[in-house]
Amino acid sequence: MTGRADRDVTALGKVAVLMGGRSAEREVSLMSGTGVLAALRSRGVDAHAFDPAERELGDLKREGFQRCFIALHGRFGEDGTVQGALELLGIPYTGPGVLASAVAMDKLMTKRIWLAEGLPTPAWRQVHSADETRAAFAALGSPMIVKPVREGSTIGLTKVTHVEQCQAAFELAAGQDPLVMCEQFIAGDEVTCPVLGTGAQARSLPVIRIVAPDGNYDYQNKYFTDDTQYLVPCGLPEGEEAAIQALVLKAFQALGCRGWARADVMIDTTTRQPWLLEINTSPGMTSHSLVPMSARAAGLSYEDLCVSLLASAALDNPVASIA
Repeated sequence: MTGRADRDVTALGKVAVLMGGRSAEREVSLMSGTGVLAALRSRGVDAHAFDPAERELGDLKREGFQRCFIALHGRFGEDGTVQGALELLGIPYTGPGVLASAVAMDKLMTKRIWLAEGLPTPAWRQVHSADETRAAFAALGSPMIVKPVREGSTIGLTKVTHVEQCQAAFELAAGQDPLVMCEQFIAGDEVTCPVLGTGAQARSLPVIRIVAPDGNYDYQNKYFTDDTQYLVPCGLPEGEEAAIQALVLKAFQALGCRGWARADVMIDTTTRQPWLLEINTSPGMTSHSLVPMSARAAGLSYEDLCVSLLASAALDNPVASIA
């Protein structure tokens, strides 16, 4: 993927920036989409806002849109559902395809694939009740993370340090998704690393080290405060950063991702072993977002990043696209 500023944007056609949607991350998606829309228009792209929560996706075809930039986050946008609809409409879109999007949104399936590929990810248990959450706490130890399987932005997540917290933690997660998981907590450096590109051309961008107030990188500290520090260059030893970049690229490819994604990683303080937590296939593009930050460190502006991502829009089955 290149960041050519001289790209002929007229070839990109009429573009819909999908934003908002119906997930718990609607507010963040609107912020991401607004930023992307302004960036594309600043480069001369014929881009328009499109909120699937307010309009039928069939309008995309009826109104002559030729490609979509997906700035939706969470379910009904990042989970393969919108991707499948766009496949049927024959409109190329940014980011991974139907299967990769669906798998990556499901943290349990993601972990199972990573484990099968020999990639390190913290121990976990799927739970169906508060009692099973307490049993997981006994097995995984303290602290333990309890979270919805198919949600993002730390929504519904609890860091459990005492068994008495298990019931409330389970109920909070289950309120977001019927599928709930418990995960071993890894104490250490929290980092994230984006990947841009497809197939053999995919490359990891610079690693960002995240230093949140009191180590609490929650929804508020992600999007609405300036107290969290994002360090890029990350300050890790050169060998560690390179190892994380290689690991994240393998994680991206193992799920069959294309276009772009961003993986979250914890580095164990004692062993310095990196552990894959999850991968986001429609990462945030707000003023606080991490992919633009990492791209800038690699010499790619926000505007050129948006245009490059848009130019990479594709279909899983282009031969079957509707004329």
